[in-house]
Amino acid sequence: MDIKVVARNKKAFHDYHIIDRYEAGIELLGSEVKSLREGSSNIKESFVIIREGQAFLMGMHIAPYSHTGIEGHDPLRKRRLLLHKREISKLHSGTAEKGHTIVPLSLYFDKNGKAKTEIATVKGKRQYDKREALKTKAIKRDTEREMSRRR
Repeated sequence: MDIKVVARNKKAFHDYHIIDRYEAGIELLGSEVKSLREGSSNIKESFVIIREGQAFLMGMHIAPYSHTGIEGHDPLRKRRLLLHKREISKLHSGTAEKGHTIVPLSLYFDKNGKAKTEIATVKGKRQYDKREALKTKAIKRDTEREMSRRR
């Protein structure tokens, strides 16, 4: 069984320079896990905060499970990330610099069926950096298209 990607944060790659990447487990409720298996989640507007030596994922939306009764989970609650203390301290020191933050890049189930997220320390891109990235992407796409036509 391979990893099953539930959600990707494509916006993060467009808006930020990725500095460091980490893999973290997520503390979830049962109905949240079932909802994730259905594929109903969104991590575009989410971010990570560090409070009292623990990392929390804020703003991640997991829709209520379709077969849950009245008592479901709060879709936008903060969720604790499962990281080692040294990783948390490294993340905390990484965000001490101005303009650095922590965002999730993807949400997935690993080969053992555990819900994991890939988080990264990032620095915001300037507007001209975004334009440059789009330009190089368009040039690469055009050259690939021309190469395939000539074959």
